[in-house]
Amino acid sequence: MGQLEAEFTSEPFHGEGPPPAHAVRARTAAEDAGLTTEFGPLGTSVSGEEDALLDALPAIARAALDGGATRLTLRVQRPGAAVETGGGDPGSVLDGMVRQVEAELGTRLSELDRAGKQRAVRLLDERGAFQLRRSVAAVAEQLGVTRFTVYNYLNRG
Repeated sequence: MGQLEAEFTSEPFHGEGPPPAHAVRARTAAEDAGLTTEFGPLGTSVSGEEDALLDALPAIARAALDGGATRLTLRVQRPGAAVETGGGDPGSVLDGMVRQVEAELGTRLSELDRAGKQRAVRLLDERGAFQLRRSVAAVAEQLGVTRFTVYNYLNRG
């Protein structure tokens, strides 16, 4: 069997301070299942063998709900699966914005160093890229980072 990746968010979100119990419990359930886990301010990303990940999903959901979550949102995909960027064709709005930023910075987003990636996110944000549906995930994929990293770059302004 192959690998799978999943991202899940549990609500309600909390502002500053420690993460809510429902988010911590969901992360713990994923770790207990042996999944590779990345815990972020807006959700959790996990990866692992297909059977292990699929078998762990009920425990993750139960842990979040038992911890007080009122909603759990889940996305599962195979690693490297394409993320739709607003039509999927090279002429889409987001693709155009990305190409402009790459031209301005002189290289592809994936080849930028950390400071360059932060600058690219700022430029895309200034152009309204993150108002587009699924844009954070699409930009994260092109940068070679997680969507949580993109959110962190956005929060650093």
